[in-house]
Amino acid sequence: MQPALAVEALGPAVGSPHWGPARAQLGRSSQDTLSCRVTLGPRQGLPRIPLRGIFQGAKVVRGPDWEWGSQDGGEGKPGRVVDIRGWDVETGRSVASVTWADGTTNVYRVGHKGKVDLKCVGEAAGGFYYKDHLPRLGKPAELQRRVSADGQPFQPGDKVKCLLDTDVLREMQEGHGGWNPKMAEFIGQTGTVHRITDRGDVRVQFSHETRWTFHPGALTKINSFWVGDVVRVIDDLDTAKRLQAGHGEWTDDMAPALGHIGKVVKVFGDGNLRVAVGGQLWTFSPSCLVAYRPEEDANLDVAERARKNKSSLSVALDKLRAQKSDLEHPGRLVVEVALGSVAQALDLLRRHPEQVDTKNQGRTALQVAAYLGQVELLRLLLQARADMDLPDEEGNTALHYAALGNQPEAARLLLSSGCQASALNGTRSTALHVAVQRGFLEVVRVLCELGCDVNLPDAHANTPLHYAISAGPGASGIVEVLTEVPGIDVTATNSQGFTLLHHASLKGHTLAVRRILAWARQLVDAKKEDGFTALHLAALNNHREVAQTLIQEGRCDVNVRNRKLQSPLHLAVQQAHVGLVPLLVDAGCSVDAEDEEGDTALHVALQRHQQLPLVVDGARGDPGTLQLLSRVRRRGSGCRQDLSAHFH
Repeated sequence: MQPALAVEALGPAVGSPHWGPARAQLGRSSQDTLSCRVTLGPRQGLPRIPLRGIFQGAKVVRGPDWEWGSQDGGEGKPGRVVDIRGWDVETGRSVASVTWADGTTNVYRVGHKGKVDLKCVGEAAGGFYYKDHLPRLGKPAELQRRVSADGQPFQPGDKVKCLLDTDVLREMQEGHGGWNPKMAEFIGQTGTVHRITDRGDVRVQFSHETRWTFHPGALTKINSFWVGDVVRVIDDLDTAKRLQAGHGEWTDDMAPALGHIGKVVKVFGDGNLRVAVGGQLWTFSPSCLVAYRPEEDANLDVAERARKNKSSLSVALDKLRAQKSDLEHPGRLVVEVALGSVAQALDLLRRHPEQVDTKNQGRTALQVAAYLGQVELLRLLLQARADMDLPDEEGNTALHYAALGNQPEAARLLLSSGCQASALNGTRSTALHVAVQRGFLEVVRVLCELGCDVNLPDAHANTPLHYAISAGPGASGIVEVLTEVPGIDVTATNSQGFTLLHHASLKGHTLAVRRILAWARQLVDAKKEDGFTALHLAALNNHREVAQTLIQEGRCDVNVRNRKLQSPLHLAVQQAHVGLVPLLVDAGCSVDAEDEEGDTALHVALQRHQQLPLVVDGARGDPGTLQLLSRVRRRGSGCRQDLSAHFH
């Protein structure tokens, strides 16, 4: 088969500049149309910036100019770049060899004749470039653009970035909202279009408190969703209707999709998305969608989760209570239980014992009684041989309903009567998962006392303890109860490769870290697939107390390296977590250790010194780059490194 040409795109390299290393040759080749020579200064002292994108080892899927049928195994199927090279008389990077999942390898365009067959979904490292070492040839093209709001149709809710150099942006802003030096901090950050001004400039919101007005030509619309992505549709009806105008429009038939999870099946040229939700296909504006991550459910505020769940069940209960059916209706027993009518329920059970498990609004009388905590009715139903383990449409049993309703006595009665303590619903969650996610401590205590398996993983391989850790300090009581269960397995790993210790370190949950270390200190230096240990995660996320616990109580290896050969000190310095630096250095973390790029923690600190404003205090009073630098230098004064060149 004739291999497809694949040009490795200088453009699609995620997070990298549009010029690859070969462009440094500009002006030196007779084949270049821009052939005037430019004298450049020495690179000494200039910041070295890593190139990342479509390089050898990158993960890619088919891109915008794909015309090679199903060579990739189908739309959205990933492959791995094995080689980057020039094509025919071209030099440098114009095509890429890609091996697909079925083992076939072909060549694809990533710049050849202006075509790009590949899109990067997992970037790889590709050397370095020196931004200040690249010559400027003529007036920047961006300043020659006169883009109106009509030419770049931004809409409120669009995700945008400014990807221009500071000098270029400063010139463009003249007469278009003006320039403020603080705007430079937001270059490269994703913001949301708040509104379009009367003159066509774009007001962009970056945080709750920060908005800037940009020349529309300075912004690039970001499509953050691709085929195969799992998304959640926003749940605000009025907002969805407004955002859908001009983006697939709105019909009332789409209402059931609000708040639900779907999958992107197609990305249209205008940025709109075809999304499969609940067996239906709808076209949505990307502004109506948010990325869905399984762990987000566990991180929702406990009260908010309880409110949402209560409201959905409350609707069903209201419908039951409002039913006008006669006493002989097969589902009347569920109505009487919803109303709390013990006498009426008892009468129905005597006359129609065969209806004890009849459903109404998708639920049995036993499930409703468990949710409402009606212990007397529960006893009557159990005496009438109600099926304790009968599931509803989502797989929830009566015990799940007791957990959903925060009813510890109902749970105790069901468990004492012999129900399945660890029955799984449609998401493979037990009643214990449900109670933990909602922060219902007393229900958790009853379930643990009466035999619910504390180690069962759900559909995402999360155990109840994973969710308790995600809930934060407010669920510390639940963490205590779970970790006191004699048979708990603290070595469990979820689908993202996080052990419970990794997860506790990521979330900054010191109590959980202590409890897990007490059970299994051998986990302290366990690595995820990317080589991160618990200390790496604590250092990256500025969890000082967790780091201190891992060092002092866990006796972890402070010089452990991840797959990029970064130590926890590298990460703390990289993120400017100044409070962690002396802790790590005092614990013996080497200032001389080099990562895969040959950089020590001091190099990383100096790079931050060059890339960020040289101030003593950062925003909101945080330690600035100068403080970070001085502390690292003071702690690492014994380093055998000649760093003087970095200060030129």
